[in-house]
Amino acid sequence: MMRRVPFAWLLPVSLLVSLLACLAVCPVSGALAQEKPESPEVHDESPFIIRYVEITGSISPAQTDFLQSAMDAASNEGAGLLIIRLDTPGGSGEAMRDMVRLILNAPVPVAVWVGPAGAHAASAGVFIVAAADVAAMAPQTTIGAASPVGPGGEDIKGTMETKVKNDIMSFIRGVAEARGRNVQWYEEAVDKAVSITAKEAVLKHVVDLIADSPDDLIQQLGKRGIPYHGESIRFDPDTVVIHQQEPGFRHAFLAWLLDPQVAYFLLLGGMAGLFFELATPGAILPGVLGGLSMLLALYAMSILPTNAAGLIIILFGLVLFLLELHVTSYGLLSVAGVVSLFVGSVILFKSGQGAEGVDMLTIIVTVSGVSLLLLLAVWLAAKAHRARPSGGSEGMLGTRGVVQRWSGGRGTILAHGELWNAVSEEAGEYAAGDVVRVLRVDGLTLEVMLEEPSDTIHPAHPSHPAHSTTTKGDS
Repeated sequence: MMRRVPFAWLLPVSLLVSLLACLAVCPVSGALAQEKPESPEVHDESPFIIRYVEITGSISPAQTDFLQSAMDAASNEGAGLLIIRLDTPGGSGEAMRDMVRLILNAPVPVAVWVGPAGAHAASAGVFIVAAADVAAMAPQTTIGAASPVGPGGEDIKGTMETKVKNDIMSFIRGVAEARGRNVQWYEEAVDKAVSITAKEAVLKHVVDLIADSPDDLIQQLGKRGIPYHGESIRFDPDTVVIHQQEPGFRHAFLAWLLDPQVAYFLLLGGMAGLFFELATPGAILPGVLGGLSMLLALYAMSILPTNAAGLIIILFGLVLFLLELHVTSYGLLSVAGVVSLFVGSVILFKSGQGAEGVDMLTIIVTVSGVSLLLLLAVWLAAKAHRARPSGGSEGMLGTRGVVQRWSGGRGTILAHGELWNAVSEEAGEYAAGDVVRVLRVDGLTLEVMLEEPSDTIHPAHPSHPAHSTTTKGDS
């Protein structure tokens, strides 16, 4: 006979079995929980994006705008590095400062590579190299000669030299200290215009390394890391994807327009075109081209480091030439206009803003050429004014004309190059070629009288002084 288990014992036994089962399962679950995160620990194989941009030629606001667009693209695409290939003789001091500020505050690490072989980072380029997180140079390249000069490359003298040099030295000192580079050498590059090779630059801790090419630079940075905000960013060079920043039409056009010499040529050429149109109205094309050139030049002048006084003096010279058209000065106004163009051109660009500007020879040649064009326009305008035919009712009185056809006491005559209806109270008929004199004007009809019969003068080429006199009004 089977013994029945009391219900009172069934519940505690069930709870005990459940508890033992939980204790047995929990360690297994915990182990599984610890093993599960192992899959995300696999190394991320996503590519390391590098944005590559080339800054060559003179440093200008257009180059600054190009660099800004490259940094924006690098930030938007999540790039891990921006490489700048640099080859420059220098340029605008203000544009250089803007570039340095962009690099120091860049959203991604910035490496500046001076290359390829034969390239150089002179003047403003020295500051750009100093500001980079990583500074590299190719073999057979140079860096240095950062002394401030005038807009045409001439030396700055006196107090201005001391003022500009001290300001630039303090600026580059702060940049070099921030990047942990040889502060003394960078100061000497400004103070003494020293220049060194790539090998010397590495030995003197002016730059960080020598790289034969951008690919070589990437390989070295992948091994040594990229210093950025106190950390070292490492990447696998084999996973690198390079996106090159190409200049669009806007950047290429700005680079051309913001060249100081181009802006200067546009300014004076535009003035000549506008003056020619004002002096000899009707040509149209010189006025249109001149106006467009002036607008482009004024836009460039608003960005380039220019002196407003120089621009005003140049425009004053144009006013003097315009006055020459209406005032008899025996050439004095024209001479004053030439002097104004020259003086304004000399002081147009501010001193100490970069190695590029307008040199004295270019100024002399340009001012001479433009002055000759303006004087030619003045001469043509004066000649046209003296030869202007008389016209109007009062101007026609007493003038001569040549009969073209005549019948029944009326016909047409040629006077001042125009055909007029004419009548006469004289008896008899006129023959074609007869020369007549105007007695009265009645609207568009002239009353004439015979002065020279056709047998004394050729009908097609009348010789009479009225064609060379000047009277009131235009025909």
